[in-house]
Amino acid sequence: MEALKAIGLQKALRFVVFQFAQVMLHASIFPPLRSLLLRLFGAQIGKDTVIMDVSLSNMHHYGLRKFYISNRCFVGDEVMLDVRGGITLEDNVTLSNRCHIVTHINVGYDTHPLQMHYPVKESPVVVKQGAYIGSNALILPGVTIGRESVVGAGAVVTRNVEAHTVVAGVPARVIKKISV
Repeated sequence: MEALKAIGLQKALRFVVFQFAQVMLHASIFPPLRSLLLRLFGAQIGKDTVIMDVSLSNMHHYGLRKFYISNRCFVGDEVMLDVRGGITLEDNVTLSNRCHIVTHINVGYDTHPLQMHYPVKESPVVVKQGAYIGSNALILPGVTIGRESVVGAGAVVTRNVEAHTVVAGVPARVIKKISV
């Protein structure tokens, strides 16, 4: 009951609707059908984009109106996208299997003892044109991945990545600059 009091009846009903949307997404075996369903629920999806079996979290806050995927993107299997703070994928972005994009931090209920030190924060994540995010990478709130950059597999990205840069590690650090 505390959870229902915390979010209210309207948000609880939105949660149920978007959980149903999530079930429909997972049941859709064809990527074009997933793109269509995401558009129906408010996402903006560009042409020639392939979306494999993804999980979207926190849709009940704002729906999918802060979720933008441009043209010719590829989003791999088991990718987890927290859409609360907003996600933008520009043209030709690839998100490899099992990567995570987190757009908000919330330690728990308003009464949680850490809430005063770590209040709820949400910040959009932007992945610029032509960037590649490796398998199992984690992108944290407020990060921008620069144009034609590479995030190595398993990296934890805590700050912005400049254009034409390869980052890897935990936390992610610059490995090299890409000549253009």
